[in-house]
Amino acid sequence: MNTIYRVKSISEIHQLFKLAKPKHPLVSVFRHSDLVVPDNFTTQSFTTDMYMISIKVKQEAVVNYGRETYDFQEGTVVFFAPNQVFSFSSADFSNCEDEWTLVFHPDFISKTSLGNEIDNYHFFNYEINEALHVSEDEKLALNDLILKIEKEYYQLIDKHTQEIICINIETILKYCNRFYARQFITRKTGNNTYLAKFEAYLKKYFEQNLIENGLPTVKQCASAVHLSPHYFSDLLKEETGKSAKEHIDLFVVKKAKNQLQNPELSISEVAFNLGFDYPNHFSKFFKMKTGLSPTEYRNMN
Repeated sequence: MNTIYRVKSISEIHQLFKLAKPKHPLVSVFRHSDLVVPDNFTTQSFTTDMYMISIKVKQEAVVNYGRETYDFQEGTVVFFAPNQVFSFSSADFSNCEDEWTLVFHPDFISKTSLGNEIDNYHFFNYEINEALHVSEDEKLALNDLILKIEKEYYQLIDKHTQEIICINIETILKYCNRFYARQFITRKTGNNTYLAKFEAYLKKYFEQNLIENGLPTVKQCASAVHLSPHYFSDLLKEETGKSAKEHIDLFVVKKAKNQLQNPELSISEVAFNLGFDYPNHFSKFFKMKTGLSPTEYRNMN
């Protein structure tokens, strides 16, 4: 098994690829055509303490992320959060002036609006096969912002540098949110398949092993349809207006209403049938979702 090489700083990234000394200790942007790839690059696994955004425009690159392998075609944007492990089975960085990577340390965005919002950009936690595929116009929009960051990056650092670069990084992320929304829409047929599989999984879960395993989690449901939890929930939100957790809760409420109409079942039995450890937890959940206690709902029906 390959050892994992931890890259702790911007300087280490520049040293690894024989780039010039970084202009800033906490942020960098570089063109792939400037990289000198180490001999052992494709046999080494990496993790970093930083966020990375990278676009592949021309040649393909085979990236390994966790147990997944993904073949990046042209026009693909990938995002990495700190501490994620990845490697390249193959990569061609020649003749790729339009390809770039933006790297920034969490300390660079701390105490900024971006630092407060970064966790809301769920695509940093998507699986590698859930990468963003951008059109020519979308590439141009991202490249324009990268040019602005490059211009600021190569100037002398002053009190405005961090704010201006952060604003442009945040704009890139907002654009990528928009582009992912477009990707969800253009893949609508496939999304409907995921939704059908999700609903089938919930039905099967409640019929077969709910009492033993407790209530289903978003992670379990996402795994059942072979998606990451964040991508799965974002896809459902875009497609239906409700997150994965909201869908699960609605399913539980529907099952609860059906069982509460059976006078032979006590409230406690309904709670345990639905995977709740304690009846009062079920009662609190049901009232929060319906505005009625289980007893009130039963008396109305």
